This record gives sequence, C-alpha cells and structure tokens, in this order.
Amino acid sequence: MTKRILVVEDTEDNRQILRDVLSDAGFDLIEAGDGEEGVRMAAKFHPDLVLMDIQLPIVDGYEATRRIKADPALRHIPVIAVTSYALSQDEKKALAVGCSGYVAKPFSPRALLAKIREFLP
Repeated sequence: MTKRILVVEDTEDNRQILRDVLSDAGFDLIEAGDGEEGVRMAAKFHPDLVLMDIQLPIVDGYEATRRIKADPALRHIPVIAVTSYALSQDEKKALAVGCSGYVAKPFSPRALLAKIREFLP
C-alpha cells in the first residue's frame, strides 16, 4: 500500500523539489500552500505523514501542527518540520508543539527520506 504524505509548503520551488523526491521514492502526495489549508487537507485526507514548513502564510506551521495534534482523529499522524529555522531552540519549539521530527533546509534528499522512513518504514 502506497503511503500518502501531506506537504505543507508555501514556496512553489520547494514544493517542486519535495514533489520530485517523494514521487521518485514512491509516495503519494497531497499539497497545501498555507497552514490553514494544511489543517483542512489533513482532516480531509488523513495522510500517513505531514511535512510541515514553519514559515507559512495565514497560519504558521507551529499553529497548524498544534491544530492537527489537538484533533483526536489526526493526532496519531507524524508531523516532520521542514524549515529554514535551523537554531537548536527552533527544533525544540517544533518538537514542543507536537512535531515528531525536524529537518533543516536546505536538506539532502537522502536525509529527508531517512527521516520519513523513521516514521513510515
């Protein structure tokens, strides 16, 4: 069974990179361009994993993750922060709001896939 990943990312170039890497690895993708849309897409499609940018319009990635984790039907879904926020306190903050993992941009495709496979073996 193919795993479905929700990519919440506002920059088209970054979405294209993620689309290429994840499609080549055999994942199905759903995409959202802002945090509010990301929460809606998570509720609608119940993905196996969410890749969440932090700097997003409308609702940032921290708040979008909080909302996903507050929903009993969604809280089991792993959320990996994929962000240019690369300081140690940024990773701690992402984990504190409910992210299961953290990947700093720019990322290597191999490192990103390794992190995803920690949650989707």
